[in-house]
Amino acid sequence: MSTPRFLNLPPGVRRTDIATSRGTFAALEALPGSGVTEHGSALLVPGYGGSKEDFLAILQTLARARRRVVAVDLRGQYQSSGSEDPADYTVSALGADVGALLEAVGPGPVHLVGHSFGGLVTRETVIADPSRLASYTLMSSGPAALTGPRADGCRLILTLATQRDLEELWDTGIGPLKTAQGVPEDILDFLRSRMLGGSLQGLKTMALEVTTCPDRVKELARAAGKADLPVLVLYGEDDDAWDPRAQAAMADRLDAAKVVIPSAAHSPAVDAPETTASALTDFWNAAERRR
Repeated sequence: MSTPRFLNLPPGVRRTDIATSRGTFAALEALPGSGVTEHGSALLVPGYGGSKEDFLAILQTLARARRRVVAVDLRGQYQSSGSEDPADYTVSALGADVGALLEAVGPGPVHLVGHSFGGLVTRETVIADPSRLASYTLMSSGPAALTGPRADGCRLILTLATQRDLEELWDTGIGPLKTAQGVPEDILDFLRSRMLGGSLQGLKTMALEVTTCPDRVKELARAAGKADLPVLVLYGEDDDAWDPRAQAAMADRLDAAKVVIPSAAHSPAVDAPETTASALTDFWNAAERRR
């Protein structure tokens, strides 16, 4: 659902694999230039059709605050392997994967960020067991299923039967649209390889999940409250996926902090990386001071 600003890895960021009890996940890892970490690690989880590269523009800045930052591909996304079992791609199963990733990214409490569909996934993790967390951020995510034009696009994915169908959708629809929008050729090549490189079964099941997910805000608020877990709701002022007003209302229901990123839409980490990284760092530092 988002376009990375650039694909070349900046200094201090490397591609790696994170081995967990539930499998191995492709990741980008950022460390401070000194190599010395003084603060808790952070785990960033992308949205539907996304990947770890959606956070590329903020990783280096976040790591400068003397912390380790890891962005991952979910199971079946881009460079993380997946199966043909639809049950592996429900928000519950993916949330369990994130729980295993938290354990691997530790030791110590981890700052967890879920972007878009990644927010629906990570809230499953928090509801199940918030004990490994230092803080939790919902970035451009909502209280329940996605609606509107973006949901219609997800439902279109549900009609695809074969990998060739997916290729045709890109070649005759998505690709030409992005070309008309002025997306550079190198970014187009990346987006095409990302979309076609993941699991079609995963893409379809996640599409079903993001368009049918129930409202679990009350359960999330209960779990976060019992754990005294700091929660942040962060979104762009022009978000065109979940209505900003719905996200503001969700923040109120969660008794959470709220940050609205100016001049950003659904992908604040891409549209306004410095402002987004600053907001996250401030929130993480405040959460650590509370402990």
